[in-house]
Order: sequence, then structure tokens, then C-alpha cells
Amino acid sequence: MRETLEPWDTGKRVLNADGTVVGRLSHVEDGRGYVVLDPTLLQTIKAKLGWGSVTDDAHPLDSGSIEKITDDAVHLRGTL
Repeated sequence: MRETLEPWDTGKRVLNADGTVVGRLSHVEDGRGYVVLDPTLLQTIKAKLGWGSVTDDAHPLDSGSIEKITDDAVHLRGTL
């Protein structure tokens, strides 16, 4: 399991420590991820295709808050 975000992680679900889905990883740049909370269907599709971008409603996510990264999700140490 990894704790560092890579560009190919874009589009993955982001889960709080209790397993609650809080959003989707919309963009990864220089190891920092950006999470869109409760994304629209269009935002989800763009993220999965790697077309996501940093928007005003995206929350930055640094590696210190990541517990692990799996094939389909980013699991946080706490809550977002």
C-alpha cells in the first residue's frame, strides 16, 4: 500500500477513517491531491478520465493525511 499520491490516482474515491465516502480525487499535482466533495456526475467522469482540474471547490489533500491508497480509493487517517 502507498501513502503518496500519483497522477494515476485521479478519479479515486476518498474515504474518511470510518469508511464514509467524502468525495473524489479530482486532480494530483506534485504529490498533492485535490478532493471535490460530493462531486456531480460530470465531475466524476472527468476525474476518472484524468480530465480533472483544481477548482475553487476542491480541497487540498497532503500525504500526511493519507492512511493508505488502494486500487480504488484513498483512505484518510481522520476526516476531511
